[in-house]
Amino acid sequence: MPENLAGPADSWWSNAVVYQIYPRSFADSNADGIGDLQGVIERLDYLAELGVDVLWLSPVYPSPHDDNGYDISDYQDIDPLFGTLADFDRLLHAVHERGMKLVMDLVVNHTSDEHAWFTASRDGGPGGDKRDWYVWRPPREGMEPGTPGAEPNNWGSFFSGPAWTYDEASGEYYLHLFSRKQPDLNWDNPEVRQTVHAMMRWWLERGVDGFRMDVINLISKAPGLPDGPVHEGSGYGDGSAHYICGPRIHEYLAEMHREVFDGHPRPLLTVGEMPGVTVEQARRFTDPARREVDMVFQFEHVGLDQGPGGKFDVRPLKLTDLKASLGRWQAGLGETGWNSLYFSNHDQPRVVSRFGDDSPAYRDRSAKLLATVLHLHRGTPYVYQGEELAMANAPFASIGDFRDIESLNHHRDQLALGTGEEQILDGLRHRGRDNARTPMQWDATEHAGFTAGTPWIAVNPDHRRVNAKAQLADPDSVFHHYRRLIELRHTEPALTHGDFHMLHPDHEQLYAFTRHDRERGVELLVLANFGGTDLTVDLPDGWEDSDTLIANLPATSPLTSRCTLRPWEARVHRRSRTAD
Repeated sequence: MPENLAGPADSWWSNAVVYQIYPRSFADSNADGIGDLQGVIERLDYLAELGVDVLWLSPVYPSPHDDNGYDISDYQDIDPLFGTLADFDRLLHAVHERGMKLVMDLVVNHTSDEHAWFTASRDGGPGGDKRDWYVWRPPREGMEPGTPGAEPNNWGSFFSGPAWTYDEASGEYYLHLFSRKQPDLNWDNPEVRQTVHAMMRWWLERGVDGFRMDVINLISKAPGLPDGPVHEGSGYGDGSAHYICGPRIHEYLAEMHREVFDGHPRPLLTVGEMPGVTVEQARRFTDPARREVDMVFQFEHVGLDQGPGGKFDVRPLKLTDLKASLGRWQAGLGETGWNSLYFSNHDQPRVVSRFGDDSPAYRDRSAKLLATVLHLHRGTPYVYQGEELAMANAPFASIGDFRDIESLNHHRDQLALGTGEEQILDGLRHRGRDNARTPMQWDATEHAGFTAGTPWIAVNPDHRRVNAKAQLADPDSVFHHYRRLIELRHTEPALTHGDFHMLHPDHEQLYAFTRHDRERGVELLVLANFGGTDLTVDLPDGWEDSDTLIANLPATSPLTSRCTLRPWEARVHRRSRTAD
C-alpha cells in the first residue's frame, strides 16, 4: 500500500518543517540587486543549521515579472535574472546533499501573456489551434466592445479592475483573475492538462521533490461563467462562487495525481494553495484515500484583521477570532485531513508586526511566542524567510517605495475614488505584500549582506540590529528558538500524532491548548500570553510537576495551579498521561 494511504500523520512530511525562499529577495551573488540561485546555494548551510527539511522555492522561471515571477512565460527554463538550468541543478544537488528536499512553485491557473501558448492563442484568432487553451469570450450582446460593461461577465480581478481584457484584433475578451498580463488557462481543455502534466514530470525527472500549487483550486470555472453579486463601491462582481473549488476541481486534481505522482519511486510533497477553501472541502482534498494533494494552504486566519473595506482596511486582531479559526481547522480536519501551518509568506505582512509587538521591548519575545503557538499545532509548519529572525514590516515613506502590482493598483484606484494619500499608505504599510519582500537581513552592513549592488527594493533600516549574523552568535536569539522548535517537531511524536484541545476559548489574552498522544501516553500543555501585561490563569489539574519542554523566557518559578505569565510569555509543558 502506498505510504500516504496509512494516514497523514504517518507520512514523511508530517513531522517536517518547510522553509519558503523568495529568491528575488534572499541572496544576490552577482551584485545586480536581485537575489539568485547561486545566492541560495551560498546560504544553504544557514538553512541546514536551522534544521528545516524542505525548501519551497518561489518562481524562478522566465517571466516579464509583472507579478514578480508569478506570470510565467516558460515553464521549463530558469529566468536569467536568477541564473541557468545548470545553476538550478547545482542547487538541487546541494540541497539533497544536506539531507533537505526542494519543492517548486507550480503556477498553472494562469500563464504570462508573453508565454508562447498565449501568443499563439491570441494571434491565431477564434479559429486558431491554441485558442481554446485560454478562456476567450465575445462581448455582451448589444454592447460596444471594449467599453465598460461590455465584458463577458462582471467578475472583478484580484488585482482590481475587471477580470477581462479586450483583444481588438480578434474582437473577444480573455479572462484573467489576476493581472491582465496573467491570462487564465482553460483547464476544461484536455490538451492543456496533458501538457501541464508532462511539464511537471519533466521537473520531477530532474530531481525536484514536489510542488506547491499556486491558487490551484481556481482552475475549474463554472459552465457559462455567470455573473457574481456586485462588490459595493467597486462596480465589479464577486465571481468567486463560480471559480473557487469549481465543479471539476476534484476530477482535475485526482487526474494530476494519477498522471504525475502515482507510483513515483521518491517521496514527494504536493501542497495546494487554496484561497476561500472551507474546512470540509480541505478535508476532502487531503484525504489520502482520494489521492489529490497532501496538504492545503488556506487563508482564513490571515484575513481576521481585515475590515469591511477589504484587504487594506485594517482592524486590530481579536485573539478569540484567531483561536476560533485555528481551532476549527484543528478539529475539522481531524485524523483524515492535513493543514499547512503558517503566519507569514510572500503575500502576507510580517507576523511580528501584525499579530505580535515589534517594539524593541517585546519584538523578540512576541516573535518566539508566535512561533511556539504555531509550531505546536497539528499540521506542517512553514517558515518564511526572515521570520526566524523576527524581521518586521518596513517603514515605507511614500508610494515610490512600493514595488508590488497589487499595492500600486490599489493606490491608483483609491486616489481616483478620492481617498486621502495618508489613509491609502496606512493600509499599504500594514498589509502590503512588499513588507515580506524586503531583502533578507544577513548582517549589519549597508545592504544587510543581501547584495553588493543596489537592491531592487530597499532594505529595512532595522537590519543593523536585526540580522542573521548577530542571531547566530546569540544562543537566546529568535533564530535559535526556531531551531529548537524545529528539532522538537522532529523528536516529539505528540506534535504529529497528538489530538488537539483548546483551553479558555473565550479568553481575550490567553492562547492555551493541549496535545495528547494517547498511544504513547504523553500530553503537552501550551500557554501563551498575547499581551503586554502580566496574566494570571488557572491551569487544569495535574500539571504542577510537569517538565518544561520549551519556553521563550527563563522560568522563575515552578508551574502551579495558578500560573502568572509575563508579557508575551510562552511556555510548553510535558507530562505522562495514560488514555482516558
